[in-house]
Amino acid sequence: MKKVKLFDIIVYILLGLSGLLVLYPLLYIVSASFSAPADVVSGRVVLFPVNPTLLAYRQVFKNKLILSGYANTILYSAGGTLISLAVTICAAYPLSCRRLMGRGLFSKLLIFSTLFSGGLIPFYLVVKNLGLLYTRWSVVVPVALNVFHIILMRTHIQTAIPAEMLEAAEIDGCSHLGRLVYMVLPLSGSILAVLVLYNVVGQWNSYFYAMMFLKDQDMYPLQIILRDILVMNSVSSDMTVNISEMILKQGLADVLKYALIVVSSAPLLAVYPFIQKHFVKGVMMGSMKG
Repeated sequence: MKKVKLFDIIVYILLGLSGLLVLYPLLYIVSASFSAPADVVSGRVVLFPVNPTLLAYRQVFKNKLILSGYANTILYSAGGTLISLAVTICAAYPLSCRRLMGRGLFSKLLIFSTLFSGGLIPFYLVVKNLGLLYTRWSVVVPVALNVFHIILMRTHIQTAIPAEMLEAAEIDGCSHLGRLVYMVLPLSGSILAVLVLYNVVGQWNSYFYAMMFLKDQDMYPLQIILRDILVMNSVSSDMTVNISEMILKQGLADVLKYALIVVSSAPLLAVYPFIQKHFVKGVMMGSMKG
């Protein structure tokens, strides 16, 4: 018994240390974003805000590119999720039907596409020839089909929805569309929540396609604006106007970076604790054979 208790104590200590290693950077970013720039530059911010101020957040929301980027990110996340769900459902339901001719071949072709690809240049040429280049569609359409999501949805339909119930509906004259709308989708709330979560998180954090296919700043998502400030260290002049005499430009730039990180991450961090169980369920469902 003593060995078991000692083991439990060691496990709790290790878990606590791991939690601190994860939480401290987040807490520091939040504290720095609410602190005075001079205190951040001098290193006086350690755990809690020093000389709390909303200066960084006021300057962030004064910038038009950040506001438009936030709106674009919400648009891409919502629109991309709807398109991806439609494609996933339309692909997964037929693949779950055992009487579909060539079902095994279609499944193998989908899996094959995850192992090999044509490369970046052919992908760019496809998007260009489809007329999607420099449009908002180029951000959401190329990622609409996700093989992993299709496998999750197909596995759920095969394991969670009795085949006898679908066959009984077919005998009663219900069409495939009717079975999908009135039976499969109402019984697939949990997996749909998983797919929505995966798509929203993926679209919210995505910037590569926007960086490659867009050239109009008014179409840039928030992550591109955040990248320009964090990586390129570029702060527009309208974010420093009227306060350049009060603080150092570098100090303001650092505080703005922290504020941007908080602004871009806050929605997902606020929602995640309430839907974490769906993530776990999605992972467990993906490990099932089907």
